[in-house]
Order: sequence, then C-alpha cells, then structure tokens
Amino acid sequence: MRQIYSILRKELSGYFGSPMALIFVGFFLAAALFSFFWVDAFFARGIADVRPLFRSMPLLMIILVAALTMRQWSEEQRSGTLEILLTLPVSHIQLVIGKFLAVVTLVVVALVLTLTLPITVALLGDLDWGPVAGGYLAAILLACSYTAIGLFVSSRTDNQIVALMATVLICGVFYLLGSSGITDLLPDASAELVKSIATSSRFESIERGVIDLRDLVYYLSLTGVFLVLNVASLDRIRWSTGSRTLEHRKNANLVTALVVVNLVFVNVWMYPLRGARLDLTEQKEYSLSQATRDLLADLQEPLLIRGYFSEKTHPLLAPLIPQIRDMLREYQIAAGGKLEVDIVDPATDPDIEAEANQTYGIRPTPFQISGRYEASVINSYFNILMRYGDQSVVLNYGDLIEVETLPDNTLDVHLRNLEYDLTRSIKKVVYGFQSVDAVLAAMSEPATLTLYVTPSTVPEDLRDSISTVQTVAGEIEEQSPGKFEYRVVNMDTDTTVTQQDLYDRYGLQPIAVELFSDEVFYYYMVLEVGDEVEIIYPTMDMTEGDIRANIESALKRASPGFLKVVGLWVPPAIPTQDMFGNTQNPISTWNMISTQLRQDYEVQSVDLSSGSVPTDIEVLVLVGPQNLSDVGVFAVDQFLMRGGSVIVAAGLYGIQVDQMSGGLGLVPLSGTLHDWLASFGITVEPSLVMDPQNEPFPVPVMRNVGGMTVQEIQLIDYPFFVDVRQDGMDTDSPIVSNLPAITVHWTSPITVAEEVNAERDVHVLLQSSRRSWLKYDTIIQPNFDFYPDNGFGVGEDQQSYPLAVSVAGVFDSYFKDQPVPITQDTGTEEGEPQGVVTRIDTSAESARLVVVGSSEFLDDAVLGLSSDMSGERYRNNLQFVQNAVDWSVEDLDLLDIRARGMQVRVLEPMVEGEQSLWEGLNYGIALIALLGIGVVWNHRRTHEEPMFSFKETLTKSSRRSKD
Repeated sequence: MRQIYSILRKELSGYFGSPMALIFVGFFLAAALFSFFWVDAFFARGIADVRPLFRSMPLLMIILVAALTMRQWSEEQRSGTLEILLTLPVSHIQLVIGKFLAVVTLVVVALVLTLTLPITVALLGDLDWGPVAGGYLAAILLACSYTAIGLFVSSRTDNQIVALMATVLICGVFYLLGSSGITDLLPDASAELVKSIATSSRFESIERGVIDLRDLVYYLSLTGVFLVLNVASLDRIRWSTGSRTLEHRKNANLVTALVVVNLVFVNVWMYPLRGARLDLTEQKEYSLSQATRDLLADLQEPLLIRGYFSEKTHPLLAPLIPQIRDMLREYQIAAGGKLEVDIVDPATDPDIEAEANQTYGIRPTPFQISGRYEASVINSYFNILMRYGDQSVVLNYGDLIEVETLPDNTLDVHLRNLEYDLTRSIKKVVYGFQSVDAVLAAMSEPATLTLYVTPSTVPEDLRDSISTVQTVAGEIEEQSPGKFEYRVVNMDTDTTVTQQDLYDRYGLQPIAVELFSDEVFYYYMVLEVGDEVEIIYPTMDMTEGDIRANIESALKRASPGFLKVVGLWVPPAIPTQDMFGNTQNPISTWNMISTQLRQDYEVQSVDLSSGSVPTDIEVLVLVGPQNLSDVGVFAVDQFLMRGGSVIVAAGLYGIQVDQMSGGLGLVPLSGTLHDWLASFGITVEPSLVMDPQNEPFPVPVMRNVGGMTVQEIQLIDYPFFVDVRQDGMDTDSPIVSNLPAITVHWTSPITVAEEVNAERDVHVLLQSSRRSWLKYDTIIQPNFDFYPDNGFGVGEDQQSYPLAVSVAGVFDSYFKDQPVPITQDTGTEEGEPQGVVTRIDTSAESARLVVVGSSEFLDDAVLGLSSDMSGERYRNNLQFVQNAVDWSVEDLDLLDIRARGMQVRVLEPMVEGEQSLWEGLNYGIALIALLGIGVVWNHRRTHEEPMFSFKETLTKSSRRSKD
C-alpha cells in the first residue's frame, strides 16, 4: 500500500504542479453547469430533479478522462522515465493501480464540485436524493471504466495526442453501442445484447436510483479487464524475443486471457439474475409494493400475462420492451407459480395473431420511422394482455408510455408507471368481473343478511317483495353454504330487537307510510361482513331482479379489493352560437377526469333527474353541478344519507368565451348545490381567491405602442391560478399526503362552521398562501395600465383561505323537515299516488363529503393549457380526485403505487431575478472552490521540504556526527 500511495502522491503532484488539472476540471464544471442550466433549461422545466446533470455526464466524462489519462504512460515513454519506473522495487500492478487512483481521485474532485447543483435543487424543491446518489455512483463507476481504458491506450503509445484520440474513440464506441443509431440496425434480441455491453445503458439504469448487482459487476469487470491489459502491456515492454523467454511469454498471455475471459463470463452468468438490486428512490418507485405482492399472493387460479411485442418496432419503443420483460419477471416471482408470463411476436405466428385480433381486439399500430435513406411506416404490436378465467384486460401502448419533448426538440419516450398500470389491470380483471360465488369464496368471514320488517304496517306495494327477498336470499345461501346466511327479524313480534337498538347500531329510523303521516313501518336489509355494514333501503321498484342486484351490489361493496363503481356527473356539453349564428362547441369538457377514474374503477354517468342514484354506485363525483332541480338535489342528498361518499367540485363560476374580444370570461352558475352544502356548515363564498403564488397563464394583454393599442399574448403570473404547495396541504390526509403541488383555477374560498361540524372529522385539504386576497367581481383579464405590477389590484385583507375540505361522520338530511320533492321531473303527475318514497333523515357514519371551491381545476381546456405551460404538473389535479375516491371507498392499496409514479416534484415559486441569482451562485461557488483547491495545493507544494542529493545527505550526516 505504501508504494501505491507514493505513486498516487507523485501523480497528483504532477497534475497540480501545473494549471493542467485546474483547466481540465474547470472545463468539466463549466460544461456541466452550462448543460444543466441552458441546454436542459432547468428553470424552464420547473421540476425538482438533477437528471439533466447526469444526462450529459457520459459524454463529458469521456473528454475529461481522456485528457487526464493521455499523458500517464505516453509521457513516461517519451521522456524515458518509464524504464526507471519499471526497475524500481514496485510491481507493475502497484504502478497501474497508483496511476489509476490518481486519475479517479481527480474525477471525484470534479464531481464533488458539482454537488452545489443538487443542494440548490433541494433548497428550491422537494428533491429525491435516491437518484442523486445513484447518479454520482454511476458517474464514478463510469469514470473508473474510462480511466482503465485510457491508461491501457496510453501504455501502447508514446504520443499523447494519439492516446487522447484513441481513448475518446474506444470510450465513444462503448457509449454509442447503446444508442438508437446502432440498435435500430439490429433485431431486438441482438439489440438487447449490444445494449448490455454499452456503458450508456448501464449508466441510465443506476442513474435513475436503482443499484443492480449486474450493473456493478459490469463496470467492475470492464475496469478489471483493461487494468489487466494495462499490466500485461507494461510487462510486455521488458520481454525479449528470444526462445529463452518464450515459455514466460506464453504463460503471461495465458494468465491475461484467462482473467479477461473469467471477467466476461461472470457477466454472462449474472445476466439472468434480476432480483439482486437496491431501490434508492424515496417512494421505492422501482420495487414491487406490498399491495402488488398481496394481490398476486391471493390469486385463486392461474393468471396469464402475455406481451405482444413486434421484433421490428419504433426505435423509441424498443428500449422499453426489456424493462417490461424484467418487471413481468418480478411479478412472476412474487406470484409463486400462479402467474404465467408469455412474450410473443404475433407477426411470426399467424395463429397467435388471429387470436389477438379476433378474441381480444389487439391490432398493430402504424408507426412512421425514418431510416438512413427513406421514411417508412411499419405496423407494430406493443400490447399487454391480462387474462383471468374468461375475463381479460388489454393495455395498449398509449396506456403504458409517456412522451416528453426535451429542450433540444427530441422526444423522450418512457414508461408511465408500469407497476401501477399492471397492478390496477390485474385487480380489475381479477375482482372487477367476479360472480357473487367468487366474492363470497374470497371473504374471510361469512356474510349475514338480515331483513328488519314490520309486516303489519308495510305498504301494499312492498308486501309481496318480502317473500321475493326470501327467495333470492335463499338461492344465494344454497349456492354458498357456510358463506352466506339470511334471516328475518319481525319487528312486530320479536322483542329482542327494539327500535332504539336499530337506531344505535345502524342509524335506522321508522319510515312514514305517507308524507306527514303518523303511521310508520320498517323495511331494511342489513348486510354484515365482519365489521363492514351495508344497508339496503327499500325503493319504488322491488322486483326480483332489483332485489338480486341490490344484494349482489352490497356484497361486492363489502368485499375487500372488489372493483368499485363511481358515478360521475358533469355539465352537459351543449353547443352554443356565436354573434353570427355559427354553432360552436362548448369550451369546457371533462374527458380527462373520466379517463383517469376509469383506470381503477367502473365509471357510470349519472342522471340525477330521476330523484335517485343507482344502488351499485359507491362514490358520486359531481363536477360543476348546475341547473339542478330539487329532485336532483334530493338524489344527491339521499345518496349521502345512505352512507355514500360525495365529491363535489363546487365552483360558483364557469368559463366562457367573450363574443367580442375572444378572451375568456366567468359567468355565475345557477341551480348549484351550495344551499345543500351550507346546511352541513360548508359554505362556498361568492368571491374568487387570488394568490401571488400561482401558475403562469397565457393571456391577451393590451399594450400602448406608439400611440396605438396592440393586443399581445404573454405568459404572466396569474393570481387566479392558485398554486398550492405542501405547506398549504393537510399532509395527515391520504388524499394529499403524496402530492407535491396542485393548481386550483378560479377558485372560491370555503368556510366551515365549527359548531355544525364539531362531531365530524373535518380536514382542510388545500389552502392558499398567507399573501392571498379576495376579488368580488368576475373581471379576470389583467389591466397593466392601472396595475403595472401584476395586472390586478392587491386586496388589503391578505390571509390564507381554505380551498378544499373533507368531512366524514353523520349528516342530517337537507330535506329532513321538508316534503320529498316529487314533481313532474320524476315522470309522475302531481296529485297522483306516488308509491313509497323513502326519505332517510340521518346518514350512516360511513358518509363522506369532499368539497373543492373550483370546478375549472378539472376542465380539459384549462388542464391542456397547464400541460403546455408546466408539463406533467396538471396530472396532480387528476390524482387529487382519484385519491379522494380511494379515500372515500377506503380502498387505498393502489394509492401509494400511483403516487410513486405520478408525483411531479416541482420547484418552489421564485420572484423575478431569483433564478439568475441561483444560477450565478452556482457558477461563483464552483469557480471559488476550484481556485481554492489550486491555492491550497500550491501552498502545500511550495512549503514542502525539498529532497536532497546523495552528496548533500552525506554532508549533513557528517556534520551531525561531529556535533
């Protein structure tokens, strides 16, 4: 070790004895910082990550390492000092390792000086340090490999320029092997093999925050191969060409070849091993979650996952296929033999292609690709099939990938969130279409259905249905012995159960035979599965089919993991006419939220005009409710009273296009749910929240140019688009705990009456910053002539305002002291007998309510603009609603998986000039640190005690002996 340390010190002294090391490191830092801030446009992206730094690292590392290694052996050979080194009492291995460590030490110094970048990002946003650690580890391993290559090349020539160019060439080849320009020319199997040899693909694997043992072995093996070749190259210099050394030369070459072959074989042997890895990401984005493992462990019969991938596909999709294959292998291991994985190319097997087309509707997608000489269109498969029993779900390429446009206008195609997409599809195919028998078989405890009824007072319309209930329940009981039990409690004769017992246990009250009548009756079905309780209320239609559907829906709701049904109400898309009479499509649509919810749930459109919500719906999502009659409000009210969950995007205003200016404007909405919400102590105030912490928005701005008024489109701070960060969220609530930011557009403040909600569980989910103020008119266009700072006046009363709340507990019906609103809207004329209309006055404890003061935060047009301005950030709004649905049905197993893949870590908002300050600070710190290293090393070198000649040493010794 002492010899290696001496060589290390000698080489470092040589580097810092001249400006060479500082120049090389300075060039590396300048290029890295410029690439980070300018090429990848860090501040324009607005995302809190440092991947742009590591994206350019492989190319920068080639240049830096080639410059540092070009003189290591070449200069020794040119100056004639190599022979002296080889005659010293130091082995060739120690010489090589000493020089190797010197170069790597200098590279590590350069990397340490870039640490200001991740520190800056951490100060400006919520940085995940896992990928940062992985990126630096990957950079060091890459530097070790390139250093070994550079040292070997330098040992083969005495010309530094030749060594520099040859090193760049060889390292460049290892890097380019993983590029699309090479892999596109090869079949997929060969391309995957070539990529496994490339340093770039291995670098990307570690840089994302996953430490795979195979990648570590690859880099260490590559380094070891070229270090061994370097030692053999030095040893070769001492060899003669005579016959006396022939045996030694053969043995040395054989040993070198065996070491190289064994290092290569280790990589071949380890290539199939996919489980030995460490996920450093904060959310464990690349590891199977416990929810996925539990789902796979509970499979009752074999599950088939078949990947349909064409051998010849789009170059940007080809690298994703190995990632999918590796993930499916992880699923197969976790399933313990209950999962079959099959990867096929339909183009090579007509039978498989016919089955895919005819049975599952899987068809190839046309992709346009550009070759060296022409452009062509190929039909390629990129689909995944999940089949469980006779049920199936298909994921197309659009369901699996995301496309991001990089600053250089190239496309970055990557998998969206593979585990989430696979697990939700498996859950859907396994639980979403099961029979009642399968649902009961999966229950850990038997289900008990109890009919509480007073036969003597039940209205005639319902009397015949009592026997029908017994028939349907009896059939279910016979089909599932031991898993389902049915019993009847006659409240007229059974003294063991009192009215007070039913109220205390289930919140059930007697039903009035007629409005304002003292004659009451009981007719409730209560389903109990362990601690889960589902109540089935009597309806106007009690046929055998309706009764069976109600019981089966209740069983499915009580079954853990069963696919839930979400009811969605959105404003009708009614075309309008412009000032010239031309038909215009509505500006507001709500397709994104519908698509988002359909990923995990069965979504049904809801018509509230019937006065009721279908009994199989678990959660009711209302986006911008408006123009509702009392019957529609009654439907929502009774759904909540049944213990359902209601999510309301309760904005007071809708957007419209001004016919004269063409700009956007707000109009008040009528027929909303605000009176209904106010009865629960939740008031959406008639004003708009404005916040200096906001998301920019392109708006038309009137400017006075040369005496003329000119309209321009500018990207400005827009206070109506309130940017809520984690300091404005209740992180104790699972609805927002994993969201970094949400933009709430044109929102009104929400007031929660504490005295009304004292016994309910209330959470303020979102609130604006403390510098917010209120605006009481609907003028949303900025006026920079009157307000040059931000286009709007700033209110005096600046404070934080609640924007979204969740409430859980017992609610009293809005119609408790009012008649049931039966009108002609229900299809029955006034004055005629209405039959039995049950009104529930008090809700079950399972009732939940989420209210947001904006409806436009889910508008497709607004989210599209947000996507253009801020990339993927708009997805946080959609995830907020999906999280609210998960919380409502207490089905949170997929919430963490979705959050891991969808969480967009954004930067904190910055004032004008702050971005330039942070950028300049990074440049300044790097320069000062670099100069500081030079000054310290120069001071150390000038104060180092000089070495004396042999004659001077003898003279000093003789003087000491005389003294």
